[in-house]
Amino acid sequence: MHRMHRRGPNTMDSEARVTFVGAGPGAADLLTFRAARAIAEADVVIWAASLVHADVLQHAREDAEVLDSATMSLEDVVAVYRRAREEGLRVARVHSGDPALWGGTQEQLDRCAEIGVATEVVPGVSAFSAVAALAQRELTIPEVAQSVILTRLGGGKTPMPPGEEVREFAKHGTTMAVFLSAARSGQLVRELLEGGYPTETPVVVAHQATWPEELVVRCTIGTLEETVKEHRLWKHTLFLVGPALDAHGTRSHLYHPGHFHGYRRADPEARRELRARGAST
Repeated sequence: MHRMHRRGPNTMDSEARVTFVGAGPGAADLLTFRAARAIAEADVVIWAASLVHADVLQHAREDAEVLDSATMSLEDVVAVYRRAREEGLRVARVHSGDPALWGGTQEQLDRCAEIGVATEVVPGVSAFSAVAALAQRELTIPEVAQSVILTRLGGGKTPMPPGEEVREFAKHGTTMAVFLSAARSGQLVRELLEGGYPTETPVVVAHQATWPEELVVRCTIGTLEETVKEHRLWKHTLFLVGPALDAHGTRSHLYHPGHFHGYRRADPEARRELRARGAST
């Protein structure tokens, strides 16, 4: 899809702006209002057709120039940003998920700074939170897991810094969201187990989350590899791992009657109960 648009010769350079838009995990209605507005106002929309649902382009103007980033190198994209600076154009660079995670946005922001074109970043719904919503699971369960580690398996196109291997993070035993690792599920299982997770630790496997063809299945670390191979999941797959994924019977201290804050008094007896358990009230 390629629509051409040219603004008039009197357009001021000060109007030029590149907005990096988080398109979310797939479903077009998971765009934020700000993201939709940025696309609607853009003279040029650069999007990743293989990663972003085509329905997001419904927000683009009929006369907008639409470019597929899959056919473009970084230099090609930067050339558009340079043209935007020279012609006073507004560009929406649409990325899947959230631009802060594995989006390749920092190198583009740095180039925009060199060019002298204004930038904005619009956050998007990350796949890990979308998968948690589909599974209807909270990832931070009181007394079970209070942290979420977002990572990917080492050994791919981008090397992992020392100490950031999955086996090292697995030592914490908390909730992990593992991206970009389905093609090496055997290695993923080995590193999770080497890090100390029990074999029966629950896993949620999500392929194309929130897309029409989405697949969400539950398994354990012990059955993860066979689950991936059974469904032929090589890419566009995210794993949620950790004991919080099947934990029950805990409650948040925030809503405990013994906890007080600026809007609610604590029940004295319930407060003593919490203190006896070592909680801060």
